[in-house]
Parts: sequence; structure tokens; C-alpha cells
Amino acid sequence: MTTDPSAPPDVLIAAMARRARAASRMLAGLSSAQKAAALRAAASAMRAGTGAICAANADDMAAASAAGLSSAMLDRLRLDAERLAGMADGIEAVAALPDPVGQVIDSRDRPNGLNLARVRVPIGVIGIIYESRPNVTADAAALCVMAGNAAILRGGSEAVASNRAIHAAFVRGLIEAGVTADAVQLVPMTDRAAVGAMLAAEGAIDLVIPRGGKSLVARVQAEARVPVLAHLDGINHVYVDASADAAMAEAIVVNAKMRRTGVCGAMETLLIDRDYPDTVALVERLMAAGCAVRGDATVRARVSGVTLADDADWDTEYLDAIASVAVVGGVEGAIAHIARHGSHHTDAIVAADAIVADRFLAAVDSAIVLWNASTQFADGGEFGLGAEIGIATGRLHARGPVALEGLTTYKWVGRGTGQVRG
Repeated sequence: MTTDPSAPPDVLIAAMARRARAASRMLAGLSSAQKAAALRAAASAMRAGTGAICAANADDMAAASAAGLSSAMLDRLRLDAERLAGMADGIEAVAALPDPVGQVIDSRDRPNGLNLARVRVPIGVIGIIYESRPNVTADAAALCVMAGNAAILRGGSEAVASNRAIHAAFVRGLIEAGVTADAVQLVPMTDRAAVGAMLAAEGAIDLVIPRGGKSLVARVQAEARVPVLAHLDGINHVYVDASADAAMAEAIVVNAKMRRTGVCGAMETLLIDRDYPDTVALVERLMAAGCAVRGDATVRARVSGVTLADDADWDTEYLDAIASVAVVGGVEGAIAHIARHGSHHTDAIVAADAIVADRFLAAVDSAIVLWNASTQFADGGEFGLGAEIGIATGRLHARGPVALEGLTTYKWVGRGTGQVRG
């Protein structure tokens, strides 16, 4: 058994998985209070380690800038004292959440007197593969521990120093609380072969969660022999209906795009009803906020300063101060556009007409649909779930913000009084 980073990736991952399996059995036996205490200790250690973590992040930022990473990617990577304080607060928020482990989902008494119940249990060993965002190290670790799972984390090479510093602080807290360091392990190599080894670890890793760009998720889905909980790109839309209040529409659209352009909940495409009376003002307000607009022929003809969108724009997650804008034929046109170009992440409608809004909410097949609210609410914290592991865009197991409940499965528990089957 070894965690030597010079070991072959398959040997390394196998050893880490064996240690994680043993740790998962320990975690499954901890009470809610014990898990919460361990997370509070980890949060305290994170705060104590702020200086070291910020210094490590400065090294990552310098290397990323020299490598020419985009401003959006640099924003995802950057840490400061305020963001670290928020990460520690997030860990404590997870500790304060109701523990899903042991919850009875449903229960039934059979005619023969046998009671059968579905009870939430940890999944076991979870592998998280992620890029750019060092905060995922803390968020994923906290969620996995509170849900009774051991975690194997593999962060991106651009955040290697930050991830190691965050992981070291988090584990110090776990150890102080009497929890094994093997509960949260960080893959010590940046070799992409380590990802392949995790994806091939059938039976050793119970679930893999990718968080990153389209190429990473595509590779994971293509190669994995382990179940995958996919977090795909956020090609998110805001549709402004003819019935929308103009001031509300402008506020929501600007916030959805410009609050933070680099997050997966940012609006990428604005759809405007052809009968909406304030199209020019809406688009100009977005441009005045600093957003470059790529519009269809109708938008470009109406608003100066708009460049013509090409076919690729409708399928692009910009993660930058850029938006594509199209005029559509009412709510049905918006639904059809989203069906062709959306990523099933988050889509919103701004409308005063409740019938139109209900049609949109029912017909758009996305993990999150919103009425008169910004797409930037696509966040586990905003849903009251605490930190999230990602936004699942598939249809199985979990969908939308994946937090504690999404990191559990269930088993059937039967309680009898001597029943035998004839």
C-alpha cells in the first residue's frame, strides 16, 4: 500500500481507495454530533491557515497569469481572506444542516405484520475530479464527511498549491476531532493518468463526480466504469415575456449575466419575446453594465453596438461578460430555442402572466427553472442546502444542486416478528 506520488497511477489510486473504504466505515459509524464537531474543527483550522493558503494561492495565480488563463478562470482560481472566510463559514453551515443519514424516506406495514422502511445511508467512497476552483476542495470534503462518505479529491493542476494548502488545513481539523485523515484524501499527482485510474476503479470508488469544462465531463462520461454524477456546462437562458415588467426584467437580466460572469449559473443567452415593448432599452441596459452582446439579425438591426451572432454562439458557455441575444416568438419560441441549445442546467422566465410562466416552468427540461428570479440563484447555499458539490444536469439519482441528500443512497430495512414466507 502506497501514496507515493511517483507510484504508477493505478497503484496509487488503488491504495488510496483501500484507505478510503476503511475510513468510510468509520464515518458511517459516527453520530451526527461527531461529524458536525469534526467539520467545525476543520473550519477553525481553515481560518487559522488563512495566511498559508493565501500564499499558496498567490503562487497558483502567478503561474496561471503567466500561462495566459482567461479573466474568468483567474476569478475562479483567486482566493483572499474574504473568500476563505466564506469557505470556512460554508463548512460550518454544512455542519449545522440536518444529517440525512438514518432518515426514513418512507415506511409501510405489510398485511403479515412485517414493517419495511427505506433509510438513507452513505454512498461509501466518492471521487471528485475538478478544475480551477480551489473552494471545491473544502466544499466537497465537508459534504462528503457530513454525509458519511470518504472522499478522494483530484483537483486541477492550475490550483495545485491552493488545493494542497486547503486540504492540509481541513485534515488537521479532522485529526484534532478524532477522525482519520483517510476520510479526505487529495491525489498527490497532477498526471492526467490519475483521472483515468479513478475512472477505472470499479468496485473501489462508488461514485465519481466531475466538476469542470465540457472536455473533462465528456472524458469522464466516455471512460468511466464507475457511476458518474455529471455536472455539465451552464448554457443558461433568461426569457423575457411580453408581459414582463420592464424594470424587473432589466434588473434580473443584468444580475443574471453580470453579478459573476464566471459561475455556472450565469446567463449566457437572453431570449426576448418579439412583442416585448422595451427590447432596445433592455439590451442597452445590459451593454451599459459592461456586457458585449452578440445578437440575431433582429436585435442587431434594432440596437447599435451589437455584433452578429453566429451558430456557435447559441451553444457557447462564455463564462465572461458576453451574451448572445435572440428575439423569439413568445414562450413557445423560447421553449423551442432552449430545447435546441440548452444544457439542462438553469433557465428563467420573466413574466407577469402566470399562465405563460407555468407553461415555461412545466415545459423546460432543466434541473432548475425559475420565474421572476435571476439564474445566479443556481447555488446550493441559496437553496438552503449549504455548500454544494455541483449542479447535476442528468435525470438519475440527483438533479440540481447536489448537497448532503444527493450524496446518500438508501437501503431497505425490514422489522419482523418471526414472519416466514409460504
